[in-house]
Amino acid sequence: MPLRIAIPDMISPSYFPAIAAVELGFFEREGLDAGIELVFPVPRTCEALRDGLLDFAGGAAHAPLYAFRDWSGCKLLCALAQNMYWFLVVRAGLGVKRGDLHAVRGLRIGAAPGPADGLKRMLADAGIDPEREMKIAPVPGSAGAGVSFGLAAAKALEDGVVDGFWANGMGAELAVRRGIGTLVIDARRDGPGGAQHYTFPAFLTTQKKIDEQPEIVAAAVRAIAGAQRALKAEPSLATEAAKKHFPAAERELIAELVRRDAPYYDAAISAPAVEALNAFAAATGLLSGVVAYDRVVATRFAKYWNA
Repeated sequence: MPLRIAIPDMISPSYFPAIAAVELGFFEREGLDAGIELVFPVPRTCEALRDGLLDFAGGAAHAPLYAFRDWSGCKLLCALAQNMYWFLVVRAGLGVKRGDLHAVRGLRIGAAPGPADGLKRMLADAGIDPEREMKIAPVPGSAGAGVSFGLAAAKALEDGVVDGFWANGMGAELAVRRGIGTLVIDARRDGPGGAQHYTFPAFLTTQKKIDEQPEIVAAAVRAIAGAQRALKAEPSLATEAAKKHFPAAERELIAELVRRDAPYYDAAISAPAVEALNAFAAATGLLSGVVAYDRVVATRFAKYWNA
């Protein structure tokens, strides 16, 4: 039976190294039969991993805490990329300038469960009460099977259902290119304060999988790291990797988005990254106390990050 790998958003650059590792044959080269699927939203992705329905998952690094209390039973294997990776886009014509978070007060912002935590923390750190001063909620219709949140968010903005959204790079790119959206925050590159270090896209599995099948886990990490290196060297490979999953218009854009993200394709998970991740998780109520680095990261596989 093929290994089951799930990510919470398929038509996006957010977790693309996991897609590429499967579709470009990096798992196959490691002797593994693997498939990738959509399980949305990311708390549900992690619950499916916990319940034994998946072998591996990709998602926001803080998301396992929805299903694995205080990191018990789950570990991060490697980063799919570095830094928090969502974009805040508002309707064009509102006059909001790049970086001006205070100008989004009172707006209706679409954000998926999980990613919404990053937006709310960023707003709170900027002195804005995200619960009282604005409305942040999932985009209507985004929970349907096969729906990309970013694509749904861009469509909702175009239709006037929301005033803005917090979503992946594909949704942001579509909104800006169509002239319906204005980019306010690119969290990875210019997030205010320490926001870019709240979380990052990660590849994870259960402690049970690590204990019982360490060779398979090691091979999976090598596959992810190999795909990252290939995409960095040749971003155009993304078009082929996306062929099975992306509609034509988005498939034409993915190589450019991967080219932009390629400098962040590093599988390593540093101690400072985990410290910032745990501080963010504690601030959002997902973590009850200080947790050591090796409770979060499966360090035995670190030798494969840059092998």
